[in-house]
Amino acid sequence: MVVKICGIKTIDAADAAVKAGADYIGFVFAESSRKISPEEAAMIASSLPASVKKVGVFVNETVETMKETAQTVGLDTIQLHGDEPPEVAEQLPYEIIKAFPVNKETLPAIRSYPCDYYLLDSWRGGSGIAFDWSLADQLSINRAKIMLAGGLTPENVTRAINTVRPAAVDVSSGVETNKEKDLNKIEQFIRNAKLNEWVEG
Repeated sequence: MVVKICGIKTIDAADAAVKAGADYIGFVFAESSRKISPEEAAMIASSLPASVKKVGVFVNETVETMKETAQTVGLDTIQLHGDEPPEVAEQLPYEIIKAFPVNKETLPAIRSYPCDYYLLDSWRGGSGIAFDWSLADQLSINRAKIMLAGGLTPENVTRAINTVRPAAVDVSSGVETNKEKDLNKIEQFIRNAKLNEWVEG
C-alpha cells in the first residue's frame, strides 16, 4: 500500500513519516493553514531520501509557477487540486495526481484524465470529512490508479482500504492534533495502512 502524508511543514514531521515508511511527502502551495513557501519546502525536501517522492499540491495555479516551484523544491509529483483541465496536466513533465471530489453528482465527471493517480477526495480537501466510500464501486477506474483521501485516520484507514481497495491512501488532517502534525498519529496511520493491505481475488 502506497502512503502519502500531506501538508508537511516541519522537518520533524517529514522525518517521522519517512521513518514510518511513507512513500510520498506532500507540500501544500495553495491557500491553506498548511501552506508552505517553496523555500521552506526545499529545505525539508533536501533532508528526504531519494526513495520518497516529493509532491507539490496546487489549486488552479499557472503552469509556469508550478514548474518554477517544482524546480525550486525538487518535486517529483504535482497534485492538481482545483479545476485544472487535461491540457494543464499535459504540459507538466512530472508524475500527476489529480484530485476529484466524490459524490453522486460528480461521478459522471470522473473519467479519463492524463494522470498517474486519481485522488478520490471529499467535497473539500483537508476538511477531514470522508465521502461515501461505496460510491467508488460506480467508477470505471483501474484500482491501481486510485489514491484514496478524505477523512482518513489511523482508526479507519484499514476499513477504508478494505472497502475501496485503492492502490494508495493520502492523509493530512487525520494525523494532526490541534491542526499540527502529530508524530505518533503519523506512525500509527502508516503502520495500519501498510499492515492491512487488501488482497485482490
